[in-house]
Amino acid sequence: MNPAEVIKQRMQMYNSPYRRVTDCMRAVWRNEGAGAFYRSYTTQLTMNIPFQAIHFMTYEFLQEHLNPHRQYNPSSHMVSGACAGAVAAAVTTPLDVCKTLLNTQESLALNSLNMSGHITGMANAFRTVYQVGGVTAYFRGVQARVIYQMPSTAIAWSVYEFFKYIITKRQEERRAGH
Repeated sequence: MNPAEVIKQRMQMYNSPYRRVTDCMRAVWRNEGAGAFYRSYTTQLTMNIPFQAIHFMTYEFLQEHLNPHRQYNPSSHMVSGACAGAVAAAVTTPLDVCKTLLNTQESLALNSLNMSGHITGMANAFRTVYQVGGVTAYFRGVQARVIYQMPSTAIAWSVYEFFKYIITKRQEERRAGH
């Protein structure tokens, strides 16, 4: 997914010169090489692993409190899922900001530090974000990230719990029938 994320983010940038996916893909390949599509790969992994760990732990923690008997309860699944996604998104926002910088090679960041070339690696991205905007820069876009994740994770957990309920119910009915 990393190449697709690079293209998506570059097309979403303010004043992006790209109008089509293929134009962006060709320009990145031609100007920066294949490595540009994977510059943020380790940051992506470093972000997704804690995101998922926090997401699952928060969901389970909330289910223990909102649905201690673990019954099928769509409202508790929705609330727990939305909150779990919000917490995971907020906590991992600094990693997402660094990943976005690696993917986009934002010219404002590079120019403000009189940098030439490309930012590579998570450590350089963290250093650059701090130099450009201080600690608060790590949380730029946190609200949008949380708002984006909440419905997504609420729906995902609700669908998962629904199918888990249906499958479990059918298995129980089969056992009772035999």
